[in-house]
Amino acid sequence: MIGILGGMGTQAGLDFCNKLAILYRGKIDQDYPLFLLYNKSNIPGRPESIGIHTGKLSNKPNNKKSKKKYLSVLKSLVNGCQLLKKSNCKFIVIPCNTAHYWFDDLQKKIRLPIINMPKEVFKHTQKRCKKNSSIGLLATEGTLMTGVYNKFFDKNYNLVFPNAIIQKKSVNKAIKLVKMGKVKLANKTIQPAINYLIKKKCKKIILGCTELPIAIFAFKSFKTIKSSKVFLDPNLILATAAMKRYKSK
Repeated sequence: MIGILGGMGTQAGLDFCNKLAILYRGKIDQDYPLFLLYNKSNIPGRPESIGIHTGKLSNKPNNKKSKKKYLSVLKSLVNGCQLLKKSNCKFIVIPCNTAHYWFDDLQKKIRLPIINMPKEVFKHTQKRCKKNSSIGLLATEGTLMTGVYNKFFDKNYNLVFPNAIIQKKSVNKAIKLVKMGKVKLANKTIQPAINYLIKKKCKKIILGCTELPIAIFAFKSFKTIKSSKVFLDPNLILATAAMKRYKSK
């Protein structure tokens, strides 16, 4: 059984489950994959818990205050994974990009495999983009600051981010709007960020916050999402990786 630690945010977790079900649709109920979603929406805010924004990419909390916040989120993530483990899940996925800042410490504490979302996106990109290509990344400031994608991409690709103004007025706002259920407005709000990255000649754009595929593909068919030549959807990529592991058991 696939364990899904969701709630970061709730719509993103449901989007992952929906894609998992559509990708591997069965003819009868019994053909669908077994999965358990723990919508743990009370996990402390990930971007807010990263610590002081220094403007530099960091892999560790840089002071006592940020370390305390880091450990608070880690404890909540561990509790969520432990519940999934006790429920006989064989491995875990976390449909939240920013949460992967805690990945290494979380994996050490949970004796159950956790699929690394940014790593799967990198492996997917390697098959579709030439080395040294410019790849756009739309994500929370927490994801950008901590470098959870840079860790995998920097040796092979040039990651491009929106500037500070577009990040605040377009990306951050669109993410917040999806969490509020205002998907149509989020779709309109994210467009300047997309246009910015296209002008920077990005070959692909990673939707590095799981709210963003909801905003960008609002009211579009699943076929359109799956066949996109521009966007890389981490939720879709993670669902594919999860089913590959599920089938191998």
